[in-house]
Amino acid sequence: MDESLAALIAASTAFVGSHFALSHPLRAPLVKLLGATGFMALYSIVALACLYWMNAAFGTAPAGYLGGSGVIGWIVASALTVVALVLLLGSFRANPALPAPRAETIASTREPTGVFAVTRHPMMWGFALWAVSHIVLWWSWRTNVVALAILVLALVGAHLQDRKKEALMGGAWKTWEAKTSYWPRWGRVLSAGWLLWLLALALWLAVTWAHLHLAGIPAGAWRWI
Repeated sequence: MDESLAALIAASTAFVGSHFALSHPLRAPLVKLLGATGFMALYSIVALACLYWMNAAFGTAPAGYLGGSGVIGWIVASALTVVALVLLLGSFRANPALPAPRAETIASTREPTGVFAVTRHPMMWGFALWAVSHIVLWWSWRTNVVALAILVLALVGAHLQDRKKEALMGGAWKTWEAKTSYWPRWGRVLSAGWLLWLLALALWLAVTWAHLHLAGIPAGAWRWI
């Protein structure tokens, strides 16, 4: 294996592994030792350092072009990224998984609507769909390594988040789990709200336009315009 690709795998593993370790088994003892503010500072430093390492390793790793999946691959990837943005944008409104003073009340009393009628982890599934969209393209080994790391972080992270929230919020989170689903109910995604879909489409056009200028590869609708 090429050394630079091995470095990218190591950096991606460190990014995912450090996130899981700091978010779960090491969180309580480190908060006790450093305090909440100190822990968040450490968490941010480690995350940024691993992200920088990943970015640097990605830049030096050989592309290892795999041939791609053609027009069909781009159509599938484009559709997945639109849905990913719908889930991501919708996840910021009244999400009991995010730090908020009323998180327990939201979890125990709110009926799941919008993207939460699809899954209780819309943000994580948004990242997962982004990862899958890049793997589907079958573009390069270095892209697949990073995408696979994000996929594992998102889906395993969502499962671990359930366990953590059950411990922290008890019955409130279990009530939320009973009303929602870890696995997306894709048949409900179109009813997430027309305004949310319009915002997602607008952002999708902007992001895919920037993709050409940042990555040098036309993506989304711009690939055919």
